[in-house]
Amino acid sequence: MAELNKEEFKRYSRHLIIPEFGLEGQKRLKAAKVLVVGAGGLGSPLLQYLAAAGIGKIGIVDFDVVEDSNLQRQVLFGVADLGKSKAQAAKERLLNLNPHIEIQTYETRISSENALEIIKDYDLVADGTDNFPTRYLINDACVLLDKPNVYASIFRFEGQLSVFNYVDAEGVRGPNYRDLFPEPPPPGLVPSCAEGGVIGVLPGILGSLQANEVIKLLSGVGEPLSGRLFLFDASSFQTRTLKVRRDPANPLNGENPTQTELIDYQQFCGIGDTAAEERAVKEVDVEDLKSLQESGEQFQLIDVREPYEYEIANLEGELIPLGVIADAALKIKRDQKVVIHCRSGKRSAKAIRTLEDLHGFDNLYNLKGGILAYAEEVNPELNVY
Repeated sequence: MAELNKEEFKRYSRHLIIPEFGLEGQKRLKAAKVLVVGAGGLGSPLLQYLAAAGIGKIGIVDFDVVEDSNLQRQVLFGVADLGKSKAQAAKERLLNLNPHIEIQTYETRISSENALEIIKDYDLVADGTDNFPTRYLINDACVLLDKPNVYASIFRFEGQLSVFNYVDAEGVRGPNYRDLFPEPPPPGLVPSCAEGGVIGVLPGILGSLQANEVIKLLSGVGEPLSGRLFLFDASSFQTRTLKVRRDPANPLNGENPTQTELIDYQQFCGIGDTAAEERAVKEVDVEDLKSLQESGEQFQLIDVREPYEYEIANLEGELIPLGVIADAALKIKRDQKVVIHCRSGKRSAKAIRTLEDLHGFDNLYNLKGGILAYAEEVNPELNVY
């Protein structure tokens, strides 16, 4: 067991005087190795509290860079970090917070090719990611490697938290993510935080709760949130805790396991694996749109984002949200060019495929890069999000 030096005794004194925790619990934290996947909204409080608590080695997996839109909730970073690697900026901040720990960074996207190699040397994984393919990937890798997985997710005002694949003192293994969600939702049904938004304080709350579960697992103090799903609504301040049971049909460790290795999780989650989603649509770029606007040529511009997005910034197009576009065919002209856009071009491409398949349109064009590209290349004064 790792020994504490004189400085660490002072630093962790408030842990040491907790009767149930004490010196033994702090030594366990110092000897522990925790991998945090994602240094964003959840990762920011999670990493800071793990570092402050004295986790001996923390691994950080993140391939992204710090952007302006991160600072509303990713309190690990500041203005001086804009444009920097999140993993490296996080490492600098955490070592400044606690120089007695070790930080290992992985500036790469975790995938089926590297997940097992990255995770294998850690005691547990804390999942701070924001998409379904990566959540299933992390879960499956943890089950295959026999590692606990401390999970959280956030959306708008709502968050959820659980501990997966935990083996208790009696040797009983708890459920994992696939017991809770055997199948992923249809592609596009659940927007990302970039599309749906998140109240800034929510990841602070859920990320801190994640850190609490990690510390409980490593120190042996308290009752882990295994077999339970904690739900939190920040808007109403209501909480619920649901029971989660193991599924006999779980392909990883059910009664008749069928999966013994990592798979293609993009395909598993239905992303880019259907002909409809792969089918290219006609496009115009933002310079083409600017030329149309300046030429006086008759064309129709349609915005398929949500009303709250339109209110923030718009190109003065007609607002027809993606969710109702299939029933709005009569509003869309057939005798002139129709340019459809969204934030980045993904939702508008889906809208075009829907209209072409259901109503036979052949005059629809997707704005490549969406309003983000328009703001960057044509109108920098546009307040995009």
